[in-house]
Amino acid sequence: MRRLLCLLLAILLLLLTTSCYGLRQINELAIVTAVGLDVGKEPGSVKLSVQIIRPADARGQTGAPSGGTGEPIYSVSAEGKSIFEAIRNLGHFTSRRVYWAHNFLIVMHESYARRGIADMIDFFTRNHELRMNTWVTVTPDSPSEVISTITGLEVVPGEAVDRLFRNVQIVGLAPASNMMNLEEAYLSRSVEPVIAQVRLVPRGISNKKPEQHGSIKQVDLEGAAAFINDKMVGWLSPKETKGLMFFLQKLESGIEVVPCPNNQDKIVTMEFKDIAFKVKPSYTDKLPSFLIRLMIKADVVENNCGAPMTDLREETEDALEAKLSSEIQSVLTKAQQHYHSDFLKLGDVFRNKFPMEWKLLGSEWGTAFSKAQTTVEIKTTIKSTVLKAAEQGVK
Repeated sequence: MRRLLCLLLAILLLLLTTSCYGLRQINELAIVTAVGLDVGKEPGSVKLSVQIIRPADARGQTGAPSGGTGEPIYSVSAEGKSIFEAIRNLGHFTSRRVYWAHNFLIVMHESYARRGIADMIDFFTRNHELRMNTWVTVTPDSPSEVISTITGLEVVPGEAVDRLFRNVQIVGLAPASNMMNLEEAYLSRSVEPVIAQVRLVPRGISNKKPEQHGSIKQVDLEGAAAFINDKMVGWLSPKETKGLMFFLQKLESGIEVVPCPNNQDKIVTMEFKDIAFKVKPSYTDKLPSFLIRLMIKADVVENNCGAPMTDLREETEDALEAKLSSEIQSVLTKAQQHYHSDFLKLGDVFRNKFPMEWKLLGSEWGTAFSKAQTTVEIKTTIKSTVLKAAEQGVK
């Protein structure tokens, strides 16, 4: 018993003398919340821009705290032959060690993405501090300007774009591209990467000059960039991206605006929430084919037709089906005929259904995908119309 008491006492003393190993104080770190990648001035070089948060000035207050600068972020750029060398070159004029664990966003310029992003995928997936749910985007604008533009209600630009991505399933205009699904698509033999597009659009209104509508640039999350292997091959328009979203994600809802059947100059707006999307693969004469079925139930949220929707229901359903079919057909055409890139994940669907046939087609899936026959079937149902009282008032 005496030996046991001595042992317990020794363990207690050891616990009292321990400390946090590898502890790093926040005032010793440059906490990165957004990263921009662009081609450098020298051939083959990389320009790295980082958005570093100022903890004392990014607490959500309207005015700067005592002794603070009032600026929530500090943005700086450096170049190098590689991403890692560019980061090390930041140390020439940045007084703190770069810390990646709180990074929200990676923004790549179009020219950088077209050159190839294998080095970016390799570096950031090896970095043990980086989270794999970090958002990845491509922009036609300057990445350093994108990551420095304060957007929406957030004082930290990287956090603002993070919140835009969290609402992407509702808006449905950009894929939720992060490091995890980017690496998965890059390593896959059956799927090509597709990455969301961000742009700077003059949408903000200055409180000091409200008459100058759109005088402040804001980050706009809309559209996508298509890839083959690690190289960008082109853009997807907002219309094509809306069709793409059915293939990539389980959408929570969506909005479509179609012309009124009785007056093409007027519109009716519908919101759909019950969405059933399925792709059925087939294999005939050594060629794959796909039957794409979409079933949607929609509610009318705004009727400007000048007639009760009960009289226009069938024609409105036809108009909605035609518009949804056009969106899906447009992204199929862009993927198969223009880019020859299966970013729609049809290869995954075919491989899961026909594993033996995949062994024959997998090595040349890009060619087989481009020749595949696709059939689109869409069925829409308007669940409810506008209020009956309002409709009676229209008559």
